[in-house]
Amino acid sequence: MRLQTSLGVRSHVFADLREVLAKASPARSGDALAGLAAATDEERVAAKLVLADLPLTCFLDHPLIPYEDDEVTRLIVDTHDASAFAPVRDLSVGQLRDWLLSDRADATSLRALAPGLTPEMVAAVSKLMRNQDLILVARKCEVVTRFRNTLGLRGHLAVRLQPNDPTDDPRRIAASMLDGLMYGAGDACIGINPVTDEPAQLASLWRLLDELIARFEIPTQSCVLAHLTRQIDAIDAGLPLDLVFQSIGGTEATNRSFGIDLALLREGHAAAQSLRRGTIGSDCMYFETGQGSALSAGAHRGVDQQTCEVRAYAVARAFQPLLVNSVVGFIGPEYLYDGRQIIRAGLEDHCCGKLLGLPMGVDVCYTNHAEADQNDMDTLLTLLGTAGVNYVMGVPGADDIMLSYQSTSFHDALYLREVQQLKRAPEFEVWLQRQGICDAQGRLSANPATALPMLAAFAEAQTR
Repeated sequence: MRLQTSLGVRSHVFADLREVLAKASPARSGDALAGLAAATDEERVAAKLVLADLPLTCFLDHPLIPYEDDEVTRLIVDTHDASAFAPVRDLSVGQLRDWLLSDRADATSLRALAPGLTPEMVAAVSKLMRNQDLILVARKCEVVTRFRNTLGLRGHLAVRLQPNDPTDDPRRIAASMLDGLMYGAGDACIGINPVTDEPAQLASLWRLLDELIARFEIPTQSCVLAHLTRQIDAIDAGLPLDLVFQSIGGTEATNRSFGIDLALLREGHAAAQSLRRGTIGSDCMYFETGQGSALSAGAHRGVDQQTCEVRAYAVARAFQPLLVNSVVGFIGPEYLYDGRQIIRAGLEDHCCGKLLGLPMGVDVCYTNHAEADQNDMDTLLTLLGTAGVNYVMGVPGADDIMLSYQSTSFHDALYLREVQQLKRAPEFEVWLQRQGICDAQGRLSANPATALPMLAAFAEAQTR
C-alpha cells in the first residue's frame, strides 16, 4: 500500500499505513528512538494530509500487524461491531474529526459509536487534533462504571489513593491511607504497588486493606497491583481481593513481555467475578498502560508508540474494567522527553480511551530525569479536569517513595475539585459526610469526628 502527497514542488511518499500514522504523530522522543518519526515538520504535515483523506474502512482492510501474527489484532478484528460503525463508515479520517467536533457527536451517539471504532481509527483521528480538540471530544464522552461506588459521572472526579512504601511496611501504608482518607481521597480505589511478589507479604496487604474497608464500611475498592498470576493464586487461596490488576500493551509480544496473554486475562477476569464482592456493580478489572511500553520491550512491530498505546485499549475494553489509566510520564524521557510531550500524550491517551468506551484515568506524572516539573503536571491536571477525566492519583506529597517518580498529591485533587467544582463518587461523598471528614458542600472538616478512632484502628490493624 503506497501513499503519497505533494507540498509545493516536493512529493512525499509513504510505504504503508504504519508509516503514515507514525510520521503524522506529533514529535516525541520514543518515535525518534525507534526510527519512525517524521524527519521534518514538512514531512509530518504531508503525512497528516494523507491521513486526513484516508477512508476509515482502510483500517479494516489493512491491519497494521497481520491478523495471523498477533492476537491483539485478532481481538480488534473479531470484536469490531459493523452496525455501530455504520453511521461513520463512509467517512474519511478528516471527516471523522469534523463529525466528532460537531454538535451531532454527544454522549449518547459517542457511546453507541464506540464498539464500531477500532484503535487504529481512533489513533489516526487524534493525530489530526489540536490539544483543544482532544479536550472537547473527551469531555463529550461519559463512561460510568460501578463496583462499590459509582465512577465516571459527569461533574465528578475520583482519586486512587496510592499508599506505596519502599519496604511494604504496613505501618507506613496505613498512615498514608489514613492521610488520604482525611483529605477525601480514595473513591477510585485504594491501590498498593507492592515491592515484593512474595505470596505471604501480598496476603498481608490484601487483608490489611480488606479489614479497614470493611471495619469502616468505606464504599470503595482495594487493589494490590501484583502480577496477574499472583492474584489468581490469591483468589484460589480464598484471600479477599476486590479488583484484579494488570499492566497491558497493544501487541501480543508486549503482553508476552508482561508475562500474560488474552487467555490469562480471561482467567483472571473470571476469577475476580467469581468472588462477587461488588455491592452495586460487577466491574472488577483495573488496567494500566503507557506510551513507550511496546518499544521498551522491543515489541512495537514498527508501529508508532501512540498507536500501540491505543491498541492496548482494545485489550482493556474486552474485559469491562472499572478503571483504566495511562501512567503517562512514568517510563521516562526516552519515550516522552519533556513536559510538552507528556502533556500532549496525556490528552491523547485520555481522549482515545474515552472514544473507545473506557473509564479513563491518567497518572499525571514524570520521572526525575525528564525535562518536566510540577508546573507541567499542574497544566496537564487542569486540562484533564476540563476534559472530564474519570480519576487521577493521590500520592502523599506527590512523591512516590517506592516507585521513585513524581505524581499528583491529595492537595492537587482538592485544587482541581475547587477550581472546576467537581464532586467525589456519590456514595463515597456521603460516607465522608457521615464520618465528619467533609461537609455537605464537600469541604474538608478541620476536626473530623472519626480521625482518632480511625487512627487507633489503623494502628491496631498494622500490628497484627
